[in-house]
Amino acid sequence: MTAVAGPGVGATPRGSRLAGNYAPLPVTLAWASGAWARDVDGRAYIDMLAGYSSLNFGHRHPALVAAARDQLDRLTLSSRAFGHDLLEPFADALAHLAAPAVRGGAPLVLPMNTGAEAVETAIKAARKWGYDVRGIAPEQATIIVADGNFHGRTTTIVSFSTDAEARDGFGPFTPGFRVVPYGDADALREAIDETTVAVLLEPIQGEQGVVVPPVDYLPAVRALCDEADVLFIADEIQSGLGRTGATFACELWGVQPDLMTLGKALGGGIVPVSALVGREDVIEVLSPGTHGSTFGGNPMACAVGLAVIELLGSGEPQARARSLGTHMHSRLATMTTAGLLERSRGVGLWAGIDVDPAHLTGRELCERLLARGVLAKDTHGSTIRLAPPLTIGSDDLDLALDRLSQALC
Repeated sequence: MTAVAGPGVGATPRGSRLAGNYAPLPVTLAWASGAWARDVDGRAYIDMLAGYSSLNFGHRHPALVAAARDQLDRLTLSSRAFGHDLLEPFADALAHLAAPAVRGGAPLVLPMNTGAEAVETAIKAARKWGYDVRGIAPEQATIIVADGNFHGRTTTIVSFSTDAEARDGFGPFTPGFRVVPYGDADALREAIDETTVAVLLEPIQGEQGVVVPPVDYLPAVRALCDEADVLFIADEIQSGLGRTGATFACELWGVQPDLMTLGKALGGGIVPVSALVGREDVIEVLSPGTHGSTFGGNPMACAVGLAVIELLGSGEPQARARSLGTHMHSRLATMTTAGLLERSRGVGLWAGIDVDPAHLTGRELCERLLARGVLAKDTHGSTIRLAPPLTIGSDDLDLALDRLSQALC
């Protein structure tokens, strides 16, 4: 597919009654397949964002669409007041996929809908485990998090965000969190005390600009949590399910968290699906009535989720992320050496790139890319993220990187 650039690219105005909590790029998409999308005017774009890793398998992957279509003819929603025939198979399949990556043998799976819901579920489970098992005094449990984190936008989660835009105007904030510098094991050690029930971290910070920690950091986090009998919760919502070349990013460092939050790609870009996965003795503290979701684990979600797990079970998406990622990072390093980029970083098919703020903002670079038929998203000033579908062809990836180089000139 050939992209067409021209004036007024995708500049269809949003509906006048739509809330303005987003400032999207001036494009209105109407169709997509694989790594390509088209706008309402028929212009074509290479998708280098992939729905913030929700579209790891590309737009409308045939196996995922088939699973959804088949389920539409059978059962779409039962609510958790009743069981359905895919709920336990989905939990079993996800537990099997995650078992090598988490502590405690065969994990439990608690299905939810969005990533933020999975994180909220992890927070609740950790606190209740702290009270019921660790004997923490009532209302005193604390959770340690990292600066630069992004775990969602609920009122509890933004309470421990260090992004002023995410926090300002939304207080009073939920207590019980301590923020330490990301990548600093010594600061984490000092923050742990008798009230600490968990450490909640992204193995790689996505929203912050695909920030990869020092090689010894996550092993140190695991050791400190073991020493203090504290849970390590890994937020793998963006980094998990193949994006980094491993099924879960923590595997890159040989580290097993006690709990993992999953989402985004688990729904295949078709339906919202998330889950908390991890130690049975922790998750089982959530007894009937203490937590739930009308749509969590619904039949449509389980049908698509099962198909996603089957794709990952082959190992092919992970292998593509490794091989294509090596090529992508090599090309980005060349752009850095040539002075087009200030720096680049990342792992697998996931990169954060920084441009000179005196030359371009991240938004301006994304607008230049849009005019050249490439979809990307800025974050934090002059940083943008690249996260193409793991199914992208090598020629399409090179075409997108060629256009990035052109946009930087």
